[in-house]
Amino acid sequence: MFSKNKKTSLLDTEQHELLENAQTRIKQKKRLYVHFVIFLIGSVFLILINKILKYGVEYNWFIWGITFWGFLFVIHVFNVLFTQKFMGKDWEREQREKLVAKQKKRILEIQKEIETEFPLNNINKKRVVYNITMIAAAAENNALGKDNDLLWHLPDDFKRFKALTTGHKIIMGRKTFESFPKPLPNRTHIIITREHNYIVEHPSCVVVHSIENALKLVAKEDCFIIGGGEIYKQAEKFSNKIELTRVHASFDADTFFPEIDNNNWKLSEEKYHPIDEKHKYAFTYLTYLKV
Repeated sequence: MFSKNKKTSLLDTEQHELLENAQTRIKQKKRLYVHFVIFLIGSVFLILINKILKYGVEYNWFIWGITFWGFLFVIHVFNVLFTQKFMGKDWEREQREKLVAKQKKRILEIQKEIETEFPLNNINKKRVVYNITMIAAAAENNALGKDNDLLWHLPDDFKRFKALTTGHKIIMGRKTFESFPKPLPNRTHIIITREHNYIVEHPSCVVVHSIENALKLVAKEDCFIIGGGEIYKQAEKFSNKIELTRVHASFDADTFFPEIDNNNWKLSEEKYHPIDEKHKYAFTYLTYLKV
């Protein structure tokens, strides 16, 4: 069985080969006809030379020149008056149409094979495209936090988080939401929980019960996944970007960021931040794009 990509490639290849074959066949037929005419006329001239000019007997060279010129002239006249008439543009077009008809028939056969293996209902099914970024700060051992609290205090990272997420929808688990003193300003909070009786009475908050339901509220808008660890795992397959602050230390934790698979993600940007009076740990901003 061929895959869809292989069959599409096969279709393009066969189209190209059939077209080349059509052009080649036209040239071959014309050459064959021309060769036949040259052979026929040449044979007649050889007979005439033998019978009339007594080939092998003494003769004047100008007679050979006139004979050779006459030979070429007859071919030229025959080509202009007969060959071009029967094997001109109209003949070429007719030959090409016949071969193209065969080509179209073969294309239809291949298309039927593709439609049988890949039904149109599945091929044309609309695919939702998300603009989802997972944003997190994780230690060298991927630690995120412990007892629903952060493991470090990095003011510049907080500023970056605010700059990136303000004005957008942020998706999080219930525990992550409850770690906030209050809802973050200028952001829509989509809270995922298994508790169907969970209620948040705040205009910027929406409660859902699965990552799929959360994404239905996002459509093609830019949004951010902000935690915790289980939500990151569920959202990774839907995400196309990671904004990760890699804290250069290891910590004891109970929540972890998923391991980044380099086969699926490509590092596109990085910026190092050293230790200073406000930051106890050095860290690096890393931006990954899905491959």
